Amino acid sequence: MRIAVDAMGGDYAPENIIEGVGLAVERYPQVERFYLVGDEARVKELADQHRLPAGRIEVVHASQVVEMSDSAALSVRRKRDSSVSVATEIVKRGDAQAIISAGHTGAAVAATTVKLRLLQGVSRPGIASPLPNDHGVCNILDAGANTDAKARHLLDYGIMGSVYAKHVLGVEDPKVGLMSVGEEDEKGTEFTKKVFGMLKEADVNFIGNVEGHDLFEKPIDIVVCDGFTGNVILKSCEATAKAMFTWLKKELKSTPIRYVGAMLAKGAFKAVKERSNYETYGGSPLLGVKGVVIIAHGGSSPLAICNAVRVAVEAVSHELNPHIEKEIERYDKANARDHE
Repeated sequence: MRIAVDAMGGDYAPENIIEGVGLAVERYPQVERFYLVGDEARVKELADQHRLPAGRIEVVHASQVVEMSDSAALSVRRKRDSSVSVATEIVKRGDAQAIISAGHTGAAVAATTVKLRLLQGVSRPGIASPLPNDHGVCNILDAGANTDAKARHLLDYGIMGSVYAKHVLGVEDPKVGLMSVGEEDEKGTEFTKKVFGMLKEADVNFIGNVEGHDLFEKPIDIVVCDGFTGNVILKSCEATAKAMFTWLKKELKSTPIRYVGAMLAKGAFKAVKERSNYETYGGSPLLGVKGVVIIAHGGSSPLAICNAVRVAVEAVSHELNPHIEKEIERYDKANARDHE
């Protein structure tokens, strides 16, 4: 197995990226080679500092970096030698099976979609981002790749998400819900009602509409929505969790008695923080493109990058894409699809 890594993508690149790959080299021996793509001199310097084994590391030079202010679509054309584009080319020519990037999400989606193309039968790719809840993990799909989605796209997300949860995450019969404003079948917009009907006819364990509180309270494996809605949900939850920990920390330090109580419950606080921390989950797969694409958090720590490698290894090892194509083809044969 070989993985291409966008070494220049992320708020703390390339330092955290290289250090994270260093952790992954030790934990995932099945990855025979990591392609580190970026400023050759800087990447080599850091690779040497972290003593990355030369036999499993290959540095590939890229003279450009996609900045957060760059247009996602234009970056593919105007920055053809960017680290994310060069890393994608490595996958395209078959030298690697997966790419990991913590950089500009839109650029990563655009580059991989344009260069790698979509899987047979898939209409649009979608990002599956994990959200911890009382029963494990609920994956929001799409979390930002496709903000102007059609009903057909969300149908594909339901199918792809179910395949991902079953074959990669090991969920026997994944539950798929549709994000809406009420649990009743008739609730929602004309758009969500159309998606509801399509998912109901698909061969997935569709449990119907779900609301915001259901994301944390119910055993749901995949929640389907357009990328605009999914991205707002994800960032709002992330900000809320961060704010709650900040408020709690402040209040627990406000009196000596509270502080003592906090020390006694330190282990519990640490466990909750780890469960809600993006570092634990590493990265989110972009489902629907040829090759495995993992989108990591922009502020990824070395541990988060290491766990992003874990997600890539799992997706490749469990042959995620062939399973997706099989299920999409099976649906196509059984149903006359509405392409709108």
